[in-house]
Amino acid sequence: MRDGERFLADGWSLTLSDAGAYATPRDIPETAEWIVAPVPGTVASALRDAKRLDAANPTSLENIDAWYQLDLTSEAVGEAVLRFAGLATITEVYFNDELILTSKTMFEAHDVPVVLTGSDRLAMCFRAIGPHLAKTGPRARWRPRMMRSQGLRLIRTTALGFMPGWCPDVVAVGPWRAISLLRTAEKARDFSIIATLEDDGTGILSVSFAASSPAPDLRLLCDGREAAFVFADGYCRAELHLPDIKPWWPQTHGEPALHDVIVSDGSGEHIIGRTGFRRIEADRGHDGNDFALRVNGEKIFCRGAVWTSADIVSLPGGRKDYEPWLKLAAEAVMNMIRIPGIAAYETGEFFQLCDELGIMVWQDLMFANFDYPANDESLLIHVKSEVEQFLNVTSASPSLAILCGGSEMFQQGAMMGLPEAKWRSALATGILAQVCREGRPDAPYVENSPSGGALPFFPNAGVAHYYGVGAYCRPLDDARRANVRFAAECLAFSNVPDTETLDHHLPVPPSHDPGWKARVPRDAGTSWDFEDVREHYLKELYGFEPSRLRYEDPERYLAFSRAATAEVVEATFAEWRRPGSSCNGALVWTLQDLLPGAGWGVIDATGRPKSTWHALKRAFRPVQVVLSDEGTNGLDVHVINDGALPRELVVELACLRDGRQPVVSGNRALTLEPRQAVTLAATDFFGAFFDTTYAYRFGPPSHEVTVARLKDTASGEIIADAFHFPLGRTRALHAAAIEASLVKNEDGGWTLQVQTDRLAQSVSISIEGFRAAETGFHLAPGAAKQLALLPLDDIDASALPSGSISALGSGLVTRF
Repeated sequence: MRDGERFLADGWSLTLSDAGAYATPRDIPETAEWIVAPVPGTVASALRDAKRLDAANPTSLENIDAWYQLDLTSEAVGEAVLRFAGLATITEVYFNDELILTSKTMFEAHDVPVVLTGSDRLAMCFRAIGPHLAKTGPRARWRPRMMRSQGLRLIRTTALGFMPGWCPDVVAVGPWRAISLLRTAEKARDFSIIATLEDDGTGILSVSFAASSPAPDLRLLCDGREAAFVFADGYCRAELHLPDIKPWWPQTHGEPALHDVIVSDGSGEHIIGRTGFRRIEADRGHDGNDFALRVNGEKIFCRGAVWTSADIVSLPGGRKDYEPWLKLAAEAVMNMIRIPGIAAYETGEFFQLCDELGIMVWQDLMFANFDYPANDESLLIHVKSEVEQFLNVTSASPSLAILCGGSEMFQQGAMMGLPEAKWRSALATGILAQVCREGRPDAPYVENSPSGGALPFFPNAGVAHYYGVGAYCRPLDDARRANVRFAAECLAFSNVPDTETLDHHLPVPPSHDPGWKARVPRDAGTSWDFEDVREHYLKELYGFEPSRLRYEDPERYLAFSRAATAEVVEATFAEWRRPGSSCNGALVWTLQDLLPGAGWGVIDATGRPKSTWHALKRAFRPVQVVLSDEGTNGLDVHVINDGALPRELVVELACLRDGRQPVVSGNRALTLEPRQAVTLAATDFFGAFFDTTYAYRFGPPSHEVTVARLKDTASGEIIADAFHFPLGRTRALHAAAIEASLVKNEDGGWTLQVQTDRLAQSVSISIEGFRAAETGFHLAPGAAKQLALLPLDDIDASALPSGSISALGSGLVTRF
């Protein structure tokens, strides 16, 4: 909160009416039923609080008017400004029954001057959006099937709630962002903090704000240096040059260093924000077909997921709402989050958290799939305003890495068979590009996601939405064959939550129970859903017939389902991260579910990580070892150091028979410099030929798994491991005997130590009240694995945990 700004969060009430029933607040009868309404919040969140909304089967809000009111009689008299940070979507605002604002966009903020008299009332009407969606505009050249209302192209609102099979039909209605009161004299306008990093390591900090007159003795301070503000053309401006400033890095490649921005005004020093200094460039390669990010001159492999919403019902925007999700993203070593064009702009607090956590943000502007009328001047005025406001709110955030003109607009037109001149929208290529380059020239602009190839959806150039492995059920080696350069989204599966979530929130059998299938995502108009995709890979990896397994042994079906998606994403990222890969980054679709169930999210709707999240955590390790089957060229061992420090490492490689007997083994010591990766042939470890991939087939196979371990030389700690199954995963399933013991930490918490007598695949750990830092991992004999146990909810971290451990292919359960 700025000085002098008071948020009007309490005391609001809400009543609903038929569309157009009341023209003004005066017309609302005294008999109307009012309920308490959260602000910021939505009509849906108010109904949920009143126990009148089931998010899975919501009451339609499209054809009703929603009236909010607030008594302002306690406010001091005098001039003031009412600030509306976001109103969804067709809104009228009344002050003492007089209309003071009309808004037709969810994404713009509004400042309205008023004079408080001591007997004031504020009212808002959110008019039914349904009649507006039914209106027709300029003829569209294509109609996306995924949206249930084509009128969305003419209204500035989120697509969330309008995509059957993708998300619940919860439509955004209400004051979804804060409403506040400012005294006119205290109102700060056009406040901007911009930090950039020069090639020589000098940081440049620029701060400006609108003012009516010079401010004497006003100085800008940062990193021990200062400069005076200068007044000109209605603005106070100051610029600092900071040689050798500590730069901001994504968390995988260094420290996300932030610096306080301070203003001194003679009465003292005031921290007005925090920022980081970084330089981000898009590298298109020598032929213009590549796409990679360079941060501070270093090429970065971007890995992460696509954001949906912290809560589709309330669309919250506070730090406490974002923090659980973004901290889990950081724990999984993600260095990028993409906010897609089907969602909504998040608040400055989202970006501040990403700044602190070292997570870059790919920001789509809120345009998706439609043929937007780029010549509609009334629409363009709002479009420019919303983007400029967003860029102003996030001007200080080093995490804002990519600005994108929207999602799948180019792709939709191209897939309809239209020529490039039709689908290459002037909105994305001209209007939005110009606004972004003027507002944030330090963030590269991408015209659309996907885009860049001979056709926008071809993955071998530019930015792709890659679903060869995934929705299109291609074999795992398609991840290499497709020659992906950068996947802004990929690897969508119906990811099964943990047993605890299903037991508490979806206690139905997975054998095509309607309640189960309702939570499985699907694309409109297709004859398959994303559970079919998961089951395809379950069969490919393990050889089981999923339908039979599902009805014969549902628990085993769920265990193999969790393992299948985890194995596919881990194997795919191993391919993409190896030296020599064409891929420069990939973001999984999606980070979180919107309802409990087997949705796209790698984190379920309750905030609990799924098996795929754990697989990504392994796949995203900054210091990593991966294996690749090169056929008759043998097995390659790839060792990667993304970090800022050199590493002294030892790589151990062993081929095991019966999951425990080494047939051949060896080790190599190496020093990896910062951001260095090396590739070693398996024969370099053994000193002679050995058919690690079973490509030559001279006689019966001698082993069913190869295990690589990467250790820190000084401590002996296992940093990463990797597994290769030359005969397939099913041949390497064993009835492993797993031992477990609990160790009390110095801080009072617990560590679980597990070891096995032979290879155990997809080891699953279930603990009441705790979460293991990792689960779903493969465990080889010869070394114990140490796992931190993290308390959930209000559990005392020192309480003695108890739980069970199981593995695929074994009926043995270890209890502790």
